[in-house]
Amino acid sequence: MEFPGDGLDDVLIALYEQLLKNGGANSSTIGNSVEFLGVTLRIAKPRARVSRSENRARPFSALGELLWYLAGSDEAAFVSPYIRFYGLEGKPPRVNGAYGPRIRTRHGFDQLHEVMEMMRRKDGSRRAVIQLYEAADLRTDLDVPCTLALQFHRRGGVLHMTAMMRSNDAYLGLPHDVFCFTMMQELVAAELGLEVGEYTHMVGSMHLYDDDRDKAAQYISEGYQRAAEMPPMPHSEPLAMIEKLLAFERKARVQEGADPDAELGDDYWADLARLLQINFAKDDQEIKEISSRMRNNFYHTFIEDKRDRKSEAARRAAARTKLEQA
Repeated sequence: MEFPGDGLDDVLIALYEQLLKNGGANSSTIGNSVEFLGVTLRIAKPRARVSRSENRARPFSALGELLWYLAGSDEAAFVSPYIRFYGLEGKPPRVNGAYGPRIRTRHGFDQLHEVMEMMRRKDGSRRAVIQLYEAADLRTDLDVPCTLALQFHRRGGVLHMTAMMRSNDAYLGLPHDVFCFTMMQELVAAELGLEVGEYTHMVGSMHLYDDDRDKAAQYISEGYQRAAEMPPMPHSEPLAMIEKLLAFERKARVQEGADPDAELGDDYWADLARLLQINFAKDDQEIKEISSRMRNNFYHTFIEDKRDRKSEAARRAAARTKLEQA
């Protein structure tokens, strides 16, 4: 089953509609779901990687997860401020299935670096593959990667990419996966001086958990919004800029007063740094001040949504405190 579209929202709407109507029932250790086997998503404009929906727009947590991968980290403490699941009581401090070490360090070399060097040497290669799932994963009950492999296809001046998944949570996992993997596609393309081509996402089991069925229906009811693309990534040393962004992230999480423009320089990367600051901002006023310095208007809708969520969380916390004191 194939779902083509310009951007993330195009494929999500079509996928959710079909899963709710025709998905086959399945039960797993995590819960009951409806699923399709052998699904392919094709996204023609990978920069349209962020949903414009009110309940699916999550650029802050997805950016944090991407940096977790690129840092080569398996530490739950790194990603838990973005994805609370990893910080829940009883969760291990290190994540066995974390993608970062598997991509960058686990085999004694950096797979990301190797595929880039391979494509520098040879256009048209079919061997530029980053492997995540390993044979040893068959013999463990620990968390294992949902992603099998990432394949890069340099064809002339264009870089296409295919992600291969054994399993994909259509509601929670899929939007993050598309964001992270298309950002990696664009990062590699920029490093090699190539244009970004098509993104293909192939999944063995694409499933929607019963607990998320109503949320998926609500997303569909919001209606279709035209695909909007993130600004293009500059081709000037993007891997070096990622290292600067990771250094900035360490300051943002402890709310050290760093200046994105001074530390990142380029508007594209400084805006990503400001998104990190917003994620760790203390209150609505701080978010408003950071937002006023954003260079690209693309992010403002998502920032306003973040402000609304922060305000609602503060209101609920105050209500709970009042009840406890009564």
